[in-house]
Amino acid sequence: MESYLVHLLVVIATSAIIHIVQAQDQQGFISLDCGLPANELSPYIETTTRLNFSSDAAFIQTGKIGRIHSNAVSKSQRPYTTMRYFPDGIRNCYNLNVQKGRKYLIRAIFTYGNYDGRNIEPEFDLYLGPNLWTTIYLEAQSTREEMLHMPTSNSLQICLVKTGETTPLISALELRPMGNDSYITKSGYLVQYRWRYLNNSTTQSYIRYSSDIYDRIWLSYFQKEWTQISTTFDVNNSNEYAPPKDALQYAATPANASAPLTIEWSSENLHDQYYLYAHFAELQDLQANEIREFNLVWNGQHLLGPVTPRKLDLVTVFSRSPRTCDGGKCILQLIRTNRSTHPPLLNAYELYTVIQFPQSETDESDVSAIRNIVATYPLSRINWQGDPCVPQLLRSDALNCRNTNMSMPPRITTLNLSSNGLTGIIAAAIQNLTQLEKLDLSNNKLTGPVPEFLGNMKSLLVINLSGNNLNGSLPQALQRTGLELSVEGNPELCISDSCRKPPKKKVFVPIVASVGSAAIVIAMLVLFLVIKKKKSTIQQNLTMPPSTPKWNDTFANKNSRRFVYSEVIKMTNNFQRVLGQGGFGMVYQGNVNGYEVAVKVLSQSSTQGYKEFKAEVDLLLRVHHTNLVSLVGYCYEGDHLALIYEFLTNGDLKQHLSGLEYLHIGCSPPMVHRDFKAKLADFGLSRSFQGGVESQDSTAIAGTPGYLDPEYNQSGRLHEKSDVFSFGIVLLEMITNRPVISQTSENSHITEWVGSKLKRGDIVEIIDPNLREDYDSNSAWRALELAMSCANPSSSKRPSMSQVIHELKECIVLENSRVYNNQGLVSQAMSISLDSSVGPMAR
Repeated sequence: MESYLVHLLVVIATSAIIHIVQAQDQQGFISLDCGLPANELSPYIETTTRLNFSSDAAFIQTGKIGRIHSNAVSKSQRPYTTMRYFPDGIRNCYNLNVQKGRKYLIRAIFTYGNYDGRNIEPEFDLYLGPNLWTTIYLEAQSTREEMLHMPTSNSLQICLVKTGETTPLISALELRPMGNDSYITKSGYLVQYRWRYLNNSTTQSYIRYSSDIYDRIWLSYFQKEWTQISTTFDVNNSNEYAPPKDALQYAATPANASAPLTIEWSSENLHDQYYLYAHFAELQDLQANEIREFNLVWNGQHLLGPVTPRKLDLVTVFSRSPRTCDGGKCILQLIRTNRSTHPPLLNAYELYTVIQFPQSETDESDVSAIRNIVATYPLSRINWQGDPCVPQLLRSDALNCRNTNMSMPPRITTLNLSSNGLTGIIAAAIQNLTQLEKLDLSNNKLTGPVPEFLGNMKSLLVINLSGNNLNGSLPQALQRTGLELSVEGNPELCISDSCRKPPKKKVFVPIVASVGSAAIVIAMLVLFLVIKKKKSTIQQNLTMPPSTPKWNDTFANKNSRRFVYSEVIKMTNNFQRVLGQGGFGMVYQGNVNGYEVAVKVLSQSSTQGYKEFKAEVDLLLRVHHTNLVSLVGYCYEGDHLALIYEFLTNGDLKQHLSGLEYLHIGCSPPMVHRDFKAKLADFGLSRSFQGGVESQDSTAIAGTPGYLDPEYNQSGRLHEKSDVFSFGIVLLEMITNRPVISQTSENSHITEWVGSKLKRGDIVEIIDPNLREDYDSNSAWRALELAMSCANPSSSKRPSMSQVIHELKECIVLENSRVYNNQGLVSQAMSISLDSSVGPMAR
């Protein structure tokens, strides 16, 4: 027998209050209207529950949009009027950000509504990560699945898997964070079977959010053998389960006071295991000599009790162990004790079945590495969704995994990306596949050197790099015994000792900054977006450890900023968080004396090196501006060489422009940045020019594809207008909210795309749709024309940076005037200005 005292849960605590407040604010809620176009009233507030729903477009990359027939559901039943269906691929997955170790209520809703006119109900499987959750049968046109789950990582994947001829679909996906101290099982997870409150009213058939802070959907339930009792007073429901007060104001008792209160159901599976949670609150005034006391009996066996409900105060009792039903028939009875003067009472109850998820997810670091590799190239393979290794029948192609024990996370052992049209350098994320045994990157268009890290991956036994455009010399670490290496078909790759140059001193340099430019550009949005960002700065006068490096005279005055390599490891938490990667090396986030910094480390496979590192440091010692990245310190210790910079937070457009203009007209000699994308950094590629004279520097062409001046790219001649071109591209990015180079568009470069749209004369198609046409059209036209003139292929037809700033000021005057006319005033927080008065401080 199980003691009632063990299972009585009455938690009137601060934690319960916190849970209530958080849930009422929808904190952590995910509510996706599947199939709702991203630009169609998303997000919106559902009228009945006041829940905030949004489009699912940001959480899945596949599928098509469908709408149910108008006679299948009323408009009031939104968000279930649209769906996303998946005619392509076997497994299609949603990827949701969650909190690892936090319990969630997960709800998936499926409504067919004859959206395709075929009137054939779909049937398919629903997976949670690598484990089968349930099979969906849409015989009744609509169904709902709910379960309680605790993710084992910060990413949750919910997958629809095609099992026959019909097409999987989904209408809504909802996640609700729960209290972690509730619904504890011996093993497995809980699948919702019943949420019932005992009310015979016909006016209110269900209760959910916001009456229920966890958004459980409670259905009313009553039997003719029962008697209804109720109260108009609030019932205290402060415990971890927090059933809705509306439900607790009602209760049922047997009409025959001597009879038990009985609930029966049939178990769909003889082996189903159940957990019961019963909620009680006394609603009647009992005299001092009266008592209501009863036991809970499951299929004739004592389950819990005796229970004595408290007046207007919640008591929740539950079974610690799961129960089965003999013969598939389940009977729950509340039976009064001999000393009870009143019949048993029940306000609400919850029933769950148990589901086991035996298959562990693939190792989290392997999953992260694969996602980074897919994003690097990029790979848009539909069967690379979901867990990469398991279940085995749905495993991503091009992979093999070690999965000897279901309770242990599988590890990726083979990666075969042969003949996939890969371009660029070999992805650094490959080195994070620490159990990789075979790597095949053959027959692609990969360029750059063979990275040193491949030789340091001791698990690798086979590497095939043949049929690419790799160059440089082959790292000696790759010529180890037991490694099968194929590199034929790389005409510029040197594999003999005779062509290797003596090794240079490696310079470990964290230069940071422009790697994060994409995020900065997005954050700046559009010139005429009238919300100014606050700019956080990093204090320049940080205390650095003293040292006496043996360096040339140019670097002599940097001793006060020198770090040792162990300090670099500490400030980056052992290089834990990667900000990005460039041709120079990896960039990591760090912390120095409480200030965020960015640390750029020279890669051994980098095509850049000491020359660019020295140029970067020289320039930042000589040139200072509030909008040029600040040097915090450096590391020079043996082969370890690094630069530590301020961490670049998002600034406004004024700051970025004044930085670039300063390089052109405020420095002596003037500087051309060559790789301008946002706030200025990476000066290892910078070059000086004398006035308006073009530079004849013989240095190899360097910069970011798409942003690079086509004249400079063809002739190698550098001039002020090279940066103007790059800035024009950035301005187009901000105006359109489109990538510079799109592989899916007929006009791949942003200038081609904008040019084709301009021929139609409709600016609405060009401007970022997120602005919803909330801008001055004259200002928008002028800014767009300015951007296109900056990006003119002919440098002679481009304006100077000073002219650019003047023109943008005029645009801003128009926009501010619009705001003034619309609002009656221009507040300091909402008006835009462009002030280039920040004076140069060249040294």
